[in-house]
Amino acid sequence: MTKPELKQLLQEYKSGKLTEQQIIEKISTLRFESLGYATVDHHRRLRQGFPEVILCEGKTPQQVSEIAVRIYNHKQPLLGTRASNEHFKAVKRKIKNAHYHQFARIITANEPKAPEKKRGTILVISAGTSDIPVAEEAAITAQMMSNPVEKLYDVGVAGIHRLLSQSDKLTKANVIIVVAGMEGALPSVVGGLVDVPVIAVPTSIGYGASFGGVAALLGMLNSCASGVTVVNIDNGFGAGFAASLMNKSVLGS
Repeated sequence: MTKPELKQLLQEYKSGKLTEQQIIEKISTLRFESLGYATVDHHRRLRQGFPEVILCEGKTPQQVSEIAVRIYNHKQPLLGTRASNEHFKAVKRKIKNAHYHQFARIITANEPKAPEKKRGTILVISAGTSDIPVAEEAAITAQMMSNPVEKLYDVGVAGIHRLLSQSDKLTKANVIIVVAGMEGALPSVVGGLVDVPVIAVPTSIGYGASFGGVAALLGMLNSCASGVTVVNIDNGFGAGFAASLMNKSVLGS
């Protein structure tokens, strides 16, 4: 339930369309639902603006599908990250209009029909083609949170002219997510070109001395460009969620 929906509910109670018992029953279902192995937080959308997201990794297909059904049945946007084909097949058997975004390893349903009109654009940039799966996780997360999203892929520092030729996209964005592995230099370049928040996402792409993304992470944390914020290695979801909150805050929506 969103804040406008809760306001509507209270207005219906005030006008006499709902009894005290009916409104108690409706509000009580907003809290949580225990499945034994999971406690589904139905109140999260009201608190944070978006429902609970399922981290599918480490869960069985049956567990993911049962959690997904509870969220879906509350008519809330469904987002499951780090999902395998097996997870999706289990969800699809119960939710016929569920979709699987294989590159991003994301399951979605009850997607927003269109971005919110007041929202600015979130631009997702990948340094290399190998970074695209993490970039796609960020992009789909932001789209599920009703943001308009643009993408700019494979424009890393090895050929910086590729990025500079797209300067119009940089200047039009409200928030920019930059996904990079190897030495993780691209967020510093972007941060030095724009006056909007830049969220840096290190990826685990790289040879031995990259230490599974640690080199990129440390490079981004030590960026000399102002306004660069860093999330965890391969955390496209975290970047997409944070970008949405920033986008909402900038516009006061």
